[in-house]
Amino acid sequence: MNEAENVPGALAGLPAGSPVLVVDAESSDDTVLLARAGGAEVVVRPWAGFVATRRFALTCVKTPWTFMLDADEALDDALRDAVLEANPPPNVDGYAVRRVTFFCGRPITGCGWGDEAPLRLFRTERALVMAQPAAGGQAEVHEAWRVDGDVRRLGGTLLHYSYPTRAAYWAKFDRYTSLEAAGLKPTLFGAVRTIVTAGVRFPWFFFARGGYRDGWRGAFIAYASALYPVVSLWKAMKPSRS
Repeated sequence: MNEAENVPGALAGLPAGSPVLVVDAESSDDTVLLARAGGAEVVVRPWAGFVATRRFALTCVKTPWTFMLDADEALDDALRDAVLEANPPPNVDGYAVRRVTFFCGRPITGCGWGDEAPLRLFRTERALVMAQPAAGGQAEVHEAWRVDGDVRRLGGTLLHYSYPTRAAYWAKFDRYTSLEAAGLKPTLFGAVRTIVTAGVRFPWFFFARGGYRDGWRGAFIAYASALYPVVSLWKAMKPSRS
C-alpha cells in the first residue's frame, strides 16, 4: 500500500540502531525507497489481508522481541525510551502501550479512542494475531496481538495519525465496511439486532464514552461508529452483480 507520506515519521521515532522490517504490499509510490533509506529491510509481496500479512511479517523477524508498528503510527520520546529500558522477567511475554488517535489534526480523548492500550511489544515466538471484526462475522479486520504470558504496560504514547481529514476517514470507513460485509452472513434476527443497537450506539459513544469532550470531532466519530455495523450489514445484504 502507498505509505510514502507516513513511513519517514514512523521510522524516525524508533530507537536508534534498531533492526527494522517493512512488509510492503507492492506499493506504487516511494514507500519502499523511503523505507530502505531509513535503514529498513523491505520485503515486497502481494497484499494478502491484514491478519495474513502480519502473520507473514512475524515469520521474517529474527529478533527475540518484536514491536509491531503501522505506517501511520509513531512512538513519542517517552515510549521510545520505555522500549529501550524494558527489562522483562521470564513470565512477561508482552507489553501494552497507550495509543492516541488523531482526527483532523487533534488527538481524540473520547469515543473509546483515547484509552486504547493494544499489545505491541511481545516475544516473537509467543505471539499470535487474531481478527476482531467490529460487525461480527468472519472478516479478518481489526486484528489484535495475543500472548499467553503476562502483559505489562509501557510508559509513553503511541501516536496514531490515521485520519488527517474527514475524507480520509470516509475512505477507510468504506473499505473496512466492505471487508466486514464479505465476512457476514446476514439473518433476520441479526439484521433487527444490528438496526436496534445502532440507535443506542451514538449516545453510548458520545456520552458514555466521552465523545462530547472532543466537540464536533467526537460527534462525527460517534455518528460514524453508530453507522458502521449498519453499513456493513447493508453491504452484505446487497445482491451481488456479475
